[in-house]
Amino acid sequence: MLNIPSQAFPAPSSQQRVASGGRSKVPLKQGRSLMDWIRLTKSGKDLTGLKGRLIEVTEEELKKHNTKDDCWICIRGFVYNVSPYMEYHPGGEDELMKAAGSDGTDLFDQVHRWVNYESMLKECLVGRMAVKPAVPKDYHEEKKVLNGMLPKSQVPDALAKEGPVSPSYDWFQTDSLVTIVIYTKQKDVNLDSVIVDHQYDSFRAETIIKDYSYLIHIELSHAIQEDFSVRVVANVGKIEIVLKKKENTSWECLGHPLENHNSLIPKKDTGLYYRKCQLISKEDATHDTKLFCLMLPPSTHLQVPIGQHVYLKLTITGTEIVKPYTPVSDSLLSEFKEPVIPNNKYIYFLIKIYPAGLFTPELDHLQIGDFVSISNPEGNFKIAQFQELEDLFLLAAGTGFTPMVKILNYALTNISSLRKVKLMFFNKTEDDIIWRSQLEKLAFKDKRFDVEFVLSQPTSEWNGKKGCISPGLLSEFLKRSLDNSKVLICICGPAAFTEQGMRMLHDLNFSKDEIHAFTAS
Repeated sequence: MLNIPSQAFPAPSSQQRVASGGRSKVPLKQGRSLMDWIRLTKSGKDLTGLKGRLIEVTEEELKKHNTKDDCWICIRGFVYNVSPYMEYHPGGEDELMKAAGSDGTDLFDQVHRWVNYESMLKECLVGRMAVKPAVPKDYHEEKKVLNGMLPKSQVPDALAKEGPVSPSYDWFQTDSLVTIVIYTKQKDVNLDSVIVDHQYDSFRAETIIKDYSYLIHIELSHAIQEDFSVRVVANVGKIEIVLKKKENTSWECLGHPLENHNSLIPKKDTGLYYRKCQLISKEDATHDTKLFCLMLPPSTHLQVPIGQHVYLKLTITGTEIVKPYTPVSDSLLSEFKEPVIPNNKYIYFLIKIYPAGLFTPELDHLQIGDFVSISNPEGNFKIAQFQELEDLFLLAAGTGFTPMVKILNYALTNISSLRKVKLMFFNKTEDDIIWRSQLEKLAFKDKRFDVEFVLSQPTSEWNGKKGCISPGLLSEFLKRSLDNSKVLICICGPAAFTEQGMRMLHDLNFSKDEIHAFTAS
């Protein structure tokens, strides 16, 4: 019997989120929305053409199904008949046809790995590829539990060539505590480099080392308390995770290895891990945008790095729907608010509610105390881009403002070389401006910061800048504090805004290294 995969593989690309190539959406015909597709999958119609059978598919058989009306695609070893989905695909039929009759995993990952294809296409599942390319690793030797040295065979060749030494781990105990120590052998680790989850007896610690993921995944031999602490000794690249025993007994071993334990693999090849977070509050930020506060479980350590995003997952009419969002601070003026619980335990999102949409109305209907699944962070924004930075320019349109929030807070607080930070914020009307009063107060409070609002549909009373992004607006706005000052320009908004902005910035002779784009899906 074939097992349908259960884990989602979301990944980068969305208006508020990722820097790399976005994809263009095409207009869909009437009756071809996501909700229409979900209805079709629930209708009982045979979407595979196999009358409910699951088969093993050879490469030769897969190649035969390469036309629009008979299109099979393999993703991660599973084959789907995507012909019925053609007219529902937001990226258009041509995008799907690029992988017709072949393995489309790499193409899928490049464009929209975050889409929960297992749930979306489960009624189109033809079967499994006849030959699985990967051989499962054997993690069942007890010495691999006690000795955390990573065998050379588990270090990817590419990483070995680059030179970094592979990480390792060890553990020790007292009567009441168990301490797991991860030796990353890198000096640029911090608290947001490691993500820890403890659910039931399963302990999972993922450490991000450059573009690789080092995973400790163990079924603990004894019970521990919910809360634990994480400490980083940055100058030696050591991470200590201190667990509290439920009973003061001596452990003979840490536990038994679970899937991918003690492995080091490229981060792009890892699936995302989710944990359920509780909705603590939601409040209006504008007439159609709300600030959501979600609390992490007590048994999770997760800090989202600046400029990175996570995925929120909800089950809607029986289908898992996943959307990427960039966490924000609770305020641009946090010092004026008293936190009621530790800051690192909750995550904030500014989310625009689209009444005709599928995901955001469902999110808005959640009651305080309900749960939303949140993934591990993703994204390629590097904090190193701030090193010795003198001028920071931010270009945001609508909810493209969200990645700018933490960038603003971090830059004004931590970059001693910074001379000025300027935000040009594009919206349709005054009512659409998120956190306008906070931005104006911040500009008054910190003389290095300045904000300019640009409206495309202003009222006659509006005295500020009008229009859309243009070379004229940018050339006036992007003035360096010194002729040779080090500059970074961050841009985020709808796809058309970002693409136009990028072209204009290149025309104004800013280099690739001076621009970071959070591009749309």
